[in-house]
Amino acid sequence: MKVPLLDLKPQYQSLKKEIDEAIQRVVDSQYFIMGPDVAKLEEEICNYLDCKKAVGVSSGTDALLLALMALEIQPGDEVIVPTYSFFATAGAVARLNAVPVFVDCDPVTFNIDPNKIEEKITSRTRAIIPVHLYGQSARMNEIMKIANKNNLFVIEDAAQAIGTQYKNGKFVGTIGDIGCFSFFPSKNLGGFGDGGIVTTNNEALGEKMRIQRVHGMEPKYYHKMMGGNFRLDALQAAVLRVKLPHLDSWSAKRRENADTYSKYFVEAGLATEEGMLVFDSQNKVLLPKAVYKTSGFKNHHIYNQYIIRVENRDSLINYLRQKEIGCEIYYPVPFHRQECFAYLKCKDEDYPVSNNAATSSIALPIYSELSNEQIKFVVDSIAEFMKAESK
Repeated sequence: MKVPLLDLKPQYQSLKKEIDEAIQRVVDSQYFIMGPDVAKLEEEICNYLDCKKAVGVSSGTDALLLALMALEIQPGDEVIVPTYSFFATAGAVARLNAVPVFVDCDPVTFNIDPNKIEEKITSRTRAIIPVHLYGQSARMNEIMKIANKNNLFVIEDAAQAIGTQYKNGKFVGTIGDIGCFSFFPSKNLGGFGDGGIVTTNNEALGEKMRIQRVHGMEPKYYHKMMGGNFRLDALQAAVLRVKLPHLDSWSAKRRENADTYSKYFVEAGLATEEGMLVFDSQNKVLLPKAVYKTSGFKNHHIYNQYIIRVENRDSLINYLRQKEIGCEIYYPVPFHRQECFAYLKCKDEDYPVSNNAATSSIALPIYSELSNEQIKFVVDSIAEFMKAESK
């Protein structure tokens, strides 16, 4: 049985008529950059997330870059980021010649560990960028308390987490000063190419980002400030507007798939419960844990990725790929080990949790159209591998 890591075709087929009509509407209008569909998407995202301002941009990476520019992060300023994330989180900081300051992650969620943030704050620190990794909220109450105490901005990297609610019911991306989202095709809400959006409850800041999105131009050819070419295509906005009403049902199916994985892993004798941290004879596979599952909010986790941990990760990956089961490593090299950040002279031993995650974690298929039979095949294949390895 072939099980891809992600198969976007079933989702498209289920919405083909609506999406094709939306694309044709844009083609007929010949209005490809910005325009009515972008404005409508921004309005609909505001309504969905219950925030005051949303500005469509060209990618999740550009969302981060625009947020930093809007907050006037300068060369030499320090920005605290998790060392375990997609490169854009730290790369956007470095592109402005600011200094990314790395913090280790929480061993259960892999999100930034708030207990390790304050020790990294200096007189040059200007902001914190928590990442809601894999679709689960970082510990925002603690992070906001630290930020407020030290007069720091908070930029939420919610690229993998649109629709995720924190334990107070608020949607991630609306808690800090600015939220940054990605519409890359593999995301829970994915377009037909690159795209992203920034959100804020500060109307003046939202207006500033709207102007900076088009080279800081307002009115045309008059530039009040520096900006960039961060515009969102109308075609992407049109596709996303069709998909947005289905987002919650897709996220619910991903949560259901995650529960099914846990059930099968326990039945196979490979795990005892979610969130275990130590490998032993009863826990050969460490399962992810939705830490806000009991909060009463339906979107406590949207499982943009489903991450397990195993001791013999690389051998398992080779085995699964031979069986045509899709899998991936998110992420094999933390920032403090990246060659481009060698100038920061980080001490590898300061990041034990991230180092362990980088060598033991593996993402399994979790997309909403995945069948129970496919999930069971994945778990049975891992059980077969573990049995063979133990001989």
